[in-house]
Amino acid sequence: MGFNELLDEMGGFGRYQWLHVTLISFPGLLMASQNLLNNFVSGTPGHRCSLSANHSLWNLTEQVDGQDVLKAFIPLDSSGTGLDRCRRYVMPQWQMLTANGSVNTSHLQTESCADGWTFDDSEFLATTVSEWDLVCSLRPLKQMIQTVYMGGVLAGAVLYGGLSDRFGRRSVLIWSYLQLGVLGSCGTLSQSYSVYCVFRFLSGMAVSGIILNSVSLKVEWIPTKTRTLVGTLTSFYFTFGQLILAGLAYWLRDWRKLQLVVCAPHILFFAYSWWYSESARWLVLRRRSQDALKTLHRVARINGKPEVADKLTLEVLHSHMSKELASNRKTLTAYDLLRTPGMRRISVCLIAVWFSTSFAYYGLAMDMQKFGVSIYVMQLIFGAVDFPAKFVALGMLSFLGRRVTQALCLFMSALVIFANIFVPMGTIKRFKQASDTLQCQQLMAAVPLSDMQAIRTTLACLGKAFTSASFTTVYLYTGELYPTIIRQTGMGLVSTMARVGSMAAPAVLILDEVFPALPSVVYGGAAVLASGFACFLPETLNVPLPDTVQDVEERWSGRSPADQKEKEAVSSEDEQVALSLKQVKEVEGSGLNAL
Repeated sequence: MGFNELLDEMGGFGRYQWLHVTLISFPGLLMASQNLLNNFVSGTPGHRCSLSANHSLWNLTEQVDGQDVLKAFIPLDSSGTGLDRCRRYVMPQWQMLTANGSVNTSHLQTESCADGWTFDDSEFLATTVSEWDLVCSLRPLKQMIQTVYMGGVLAGAVLYGGLSDRFGRRSVLIWSYLQLGVLGSCGTLSQSYSVYCVFRFLSGMAVSGIILNSVSLKVEWIPTKTRTLVGTLTSFYFTFGQLILAGLAYWLRDWRKLQLVVCAPHILFFAYSWWYSESARWLVLRRRSQDALKTLHRVARINGKPEVADKLTLEVLHSHMSKELASNRKTLTAYDLLRTPGMRRISVCLIAVWFSTSFAYYGLAMDMQKFGVSIYVMQLIFGAVDFPAKFVALGMLSFLGRRVTQALCLFMSALVIFANIFVPMGTIKRFKQASDTLQCQQLMAAVPLSDMQAIRTTLACLGKAFTSASFTTVYLYTGELYPTIIRQTGMGLVSTMARVGSMAAPAVLILDEVFPALPSVVYGGAAVLASGFACFLPETLNVPLPDTVQDVEERWSGRSPADQKEKEAVSSEDEQVALSLKQVKEVEGSGLNAL
C-alpha cells in the first residue's frame, strides 16, 4: 500500500481537504491582479504639452472654443486628427485659428514639452505614467516596470523552488504571503520610479513563491481520483480575479489605492496560513516521520476518522512508504531533473510547453490591445473567456487525459494566431485585385473596418481561451509528473522558462518592421513546436503521484528490463533500481512505461 491508499483510509477528499484547498486557493483571487496590475497602475492617459506660464488663454474672446485655441500652441499629430503629445510651438501661431484656413506648418519651429504635460483624467485619475511623466522619450520606462516584475517572478521561481524542497512548502508559502503583503503595500509609498521598480521586483519574487507552493501543497494532499476536478475548479479563482481587477481598477482609478487594495490582503492570508499542514509526503521523505505522523493524526481527526488516527503509528506509516524511503538516500539537486532518462524527457518537454504557453499568451495579449474599447471592458472580456475555456479543459482532462489536452490546446492556440494573420491580409489582397475605384468602394462597403476588427477580436479571444486552458493543464500536469522529493525544484525550473517566455514576447514585436506578420508566425510556430513536445510526455490520468525519482524511472523511463539490468551492472545505485523494477514487473504489462 502507498500514500494514496493511506489518504483514502483517512477520508479521501474529506473536511480537511475542503478547508485546505479553499484557504490555499483563496489568495488566487488577487494573483491575477498582480500579473495584470501594470495595465492599470501604469496606464497611459491622454496627454499634451503643458503651455508656458507666459501664455494666457483668458484674454481670448469667448467665441473661440478652448480646444481650438490649443491649435495655436500645439501642432497636430501625424494623423492630423489630434494634438501632438510630445511637441509644442516655440511661439503661438494665431493664424492656426483662422476658420477653414489651411496653413503650411512644416517650417514652424517646435520644441519638446519643457513645462511638462497635462494629462486627461477621464479614464485614470493618477498612474505612474502621469506621476513620473513616463511619456514621449521616457515611454519605454513604462514597460520596464512589467519587465522588472517578471524578472522578480523568474528569480522567485529559481530561489523559492529550491528552498521549498529543502525547508518545506508551508514555510516558504507563509513567508511569501508576508513578503507580498508588506513589500507590495510599501510600494504605494514610493516617491521615485527606481524605488517603485525595486518593490515590484520583490513582489514578483513573492508571487512566484505563492503560486508554486500553493500548487504543490494542494496536489500532495489530494487523492488521485479527485486531482483533475479539484485542480481545474481551483483555477477559477484566478479567472474571478481578472474580473475583480477590472472592477477595482474602474472604482479606484488611482494607482496607489489600487496597489494597496490588491497587496494588503496578503497580510490576512499570512495570518491564517499558519493553520496549513505541511505535506506529509515531503516530511516522510525528509526523514521527519514523527512530524508527518502528527500531521496525519490531525488530518484524520478533522476528517472524522479518529479510529484511523489511533491505529496509525510510525511502523504503519513506514510500511506504506517503505519503497520511497528505501530509494531516497541522498539530497537531490536541479541536476537530478536531467540526470536520468525519464526525468530528462519530462523536463525537456515541460520546458518547451511552459515557455511556449507563456510566450503565446503574452503575444496574444499584445494583439488584444487593438480592441478599440475601454481598458476596463477589455479586462472583463479577458476574464470572461476563461470560464468556457476551463470548463472545456475540465472535460478534456477527465476523458481525454492530460497529454492530449495539453497538445490540443497548444495546437489550437497556434491555429488561431495563424488565422489572425490572414484576416486583414485577405481583405487587402481583394482590394489590390480590384480593377477600378467603384469596385474598391463596393468591397469596402461589403467588408467594413469594424467587421474586420470584430473578427480579429473574436479570434484573439479564442486564442486567449486556448492558452488559458493550456496554463490550467500544465500546472496540474507538472505537479503530477515530478516526484515529491524534487517537485518544487522542477516547478521552479519550468516556471522560470515561462517567465523567460513572457519576457521574450515583447522583443519579438521588433520583427514587425521586417514583415508585419512575422511576430505572429513566431508566436504560432512556438506553440506548434510545443504541442509536438507535449506528445512525448507520459499520461498521468488516474495515476498515483510519484514520490521519488525511482518511481518516475520505473513508470516512464521507456527502458526495457534487459536494458535496465545491463546498465545496473555499472554502479551499486543502479542495481537497487533494477531490483525495484523486478518487484513491479507485473505493472509493466499495463503499458504505463511503454511510451
